[in-house]
Amino acid sequence: MNVGVLGTGFGAYHAQLWMKMERVDKVIIFGRNEAKLQKLKLDLDVEITTNIEDIMLDSTIDVIDICLPSNLHRQYAVDALKNGKHVFCETPICYSLEDALAMKEAEQQYDSRILVNQFIKFDPAYKYLYETTQNEKYGKLLSLTLKRETPPLWGDLGLHAIATNLMLHELDFVTWMLGSTEAHSVWGTDGGKSDQALVRAMFQQPNVSVEIVVSSQMPASYPFSVGYEAYFEQGKLVYQESDNMNGSVESSLIEYTASGNQDLLLDAANPYEKSLEHALQCLKDGTSSIIELDHALQAIELAIKIGKKLV
Repeated sequence: MNVGVLGTGFGAYHAQLWMKMERVDKVIIFGRNEAKLQKLKLDLDVEITTNIEDIMLDSTIDVIDICLPSNLHRQYAVDALKNGKHVFCETPICYSLEDALAMKEAEQQYDSRILVNQFIKFDPAYKYLYETTQNEKYGKLLSLTLKRETPPLWGDLGLHAIATNLMLHELDFVTWMLGSTEAHSVWGTDGGKSDQALVRAMFQQPNVSVEIVVSSQMPASYPFSVGYEAYFEQGKLVYQESDNMNGSVESSLIEYTASGNQDLLLDAANPYEKSLEHALQCLKDGTSSIIELDHALQAIELAIKIGKKLV
């Protein structure tokens, strides 16, 4: 299959991953920065263009990978579908319910698919949590706390933006676990800084309680961190990953049961790479996917609702 990548920011990383896959015959990257494009051409041996129509109108392109700012996703996703392409789209898929509906209508109208990079579903630690919950390895899940904490590294992540731009990954996971759901309660503060926030959201169902805690106001000395604590009828899982942004990442997943505790050694896997591989396989074979547009829209609609409660 042939892939067109829109964007030279995160798109450059996507292109690198696409080029490693045996099923991909050609990658062409669109961007506006000629110097970036030339470097990608040299480093990755990909085709490049500054004219987006070279990709949109190329009948040999099967998939368009959109790595542009989220407010442009609707425009180029709909255009790609009109031109008979499938779409793989970065997150957040959009920022408004109007854009979400337009993309869904276009997907149905043009009989092509939009898959969304819900990469958390391919992270080994979260995949393990999902699978053990489904097969009840430790009995039923009773309570789950998911965390994502960062120093102010990523621009504006204040109360108006944190749900769609930082919490979204945990919302992807919660809607995967629970299906369509609503936040039982939402609390947030900016701590006096409009571009930072600390937010807690609770989701309650008859037999399980889930909490998401996200913060973009950690001190500069604090590592970018994700993790969870999962309480089961017959045990507990504790996951923690810390990245000091210096190239080294520390992580652990600990299982606590009546027979003792142990560090679980999961298969190493790059969730971004696994997400792209899964998308390519599903698009090639026409099979169902856990990153369908419908799944992503559940999470973004929830994020938009939470965002409205915070401002």
